[in-house]
Amino acid sequence: PPDVLAWSVAAVRPGGRVPFTADPELWERGVDLGRRALWLMLRDGERPKLPGGRRPYVRAPLPARPLTLRYDPDDEVLHLDEGRVSPVPPGAWEFEVGGVRVLEQWFAARTAEGEPGTLAAIRPATWPQTWTSELLELITVLALLAEVRSGYAESAVTAEITGAELREAGVLPVPPTARRPASVLDGPEEGPEGQLALL
Repeated sequence: PPDVLAWSVAAVRPGGRVPFTADPELWERGVDLGRRALWLMLRDGERPKLPGGRRPYVRAPLPARPLTLRYDPDDEVLHLDEGRVSPVPPGAWEFEVGGVRVLEQWFAARTAEGEPGTLAAIRPATWPQTWTSELLELITVLALLAEVRSGYAESAVTAEITGAELREAGVLPVPPTARRPASVLDGPEEGPEGQLALL
């Protein structure tokens, strides 16, 4: 199952379609890319580094309340008003999800004025240090995800496995027993006098 999840992350196409391949080398490459993407998204506190051990740093102090965000691709610098963060690889700046640049959306979510009288209007008085830390980590993760995504583009699915082939192999249809949620009563009895341990 983890390999199927990793393949699905790597091979998903627009519209949510996930083609499967009969090519074992392509499968392994796709699973490796998917595992890398999953690790980057779920890394459990580990802090990845850019290739060559580079990390983005604040090169000029960020203002108390930055209002604008712009990118200089020649110098790989992200400008938050007069504040500067670099290096910011182009892949991090250009990384989009659903047609929206992630860095721009992230910045807008933290700087947009909320409607008065709503919870969205409650904002820190100044830019918190935690936001700077989040930004630096986000830049790194997006740059690495952009590299993984470029690997997806090079992995065109060949020798696609069809639904008919999966039915013929007995993989489909999924048996009804696999669709039902597990029951706590299916587990072994534990504790004194056969009581079930429910946590």
